[in-house]
Amino acid sequence: AYWIDPATSFLVVGVVVVGTWRLFVESVNLALDAVPRDVDIDEVRRYPEEREGVEEVHDLHVRAMSSNETALTAHLVAPDARGDEILKEISRGLAERFDLRHTTVQMERSRRCGVCDLP
Repeated sequence: AYWIDPATSFLVVGVVVVGTWRLFVESVNLALDAVPRDVDIDEVRRYPEEREGVEEVHDLHVRAMSSNETALTAHLVAPDARGDEILKEISRGLAERFDLRHTTVQMERSRRCGVCDLP
């Protein structure tokens, strides 16, 4: 009957690990600034690239701010003078299509980014 206590302890540990595994994985991803599981980064990148007036998207980062909020930062090359209009359209589209409501987008008129090449 000495084996019942350790067996019960292992059973309890197993139940706790199985019950909290998803929370553990989400916590590690949040700490590492990983792209959230429910975000298709390739689809998010294609969205601004396909907008008229946008020539290039670079330095795109998507990360979880919390368990229910996601942030996006990106640099867009849009040499056309409609920069503000393009920015509004993309920000609205990212919010509606991907639920990305915390977006920071830097508009650039040329392909040469002033800070992208800094060490």
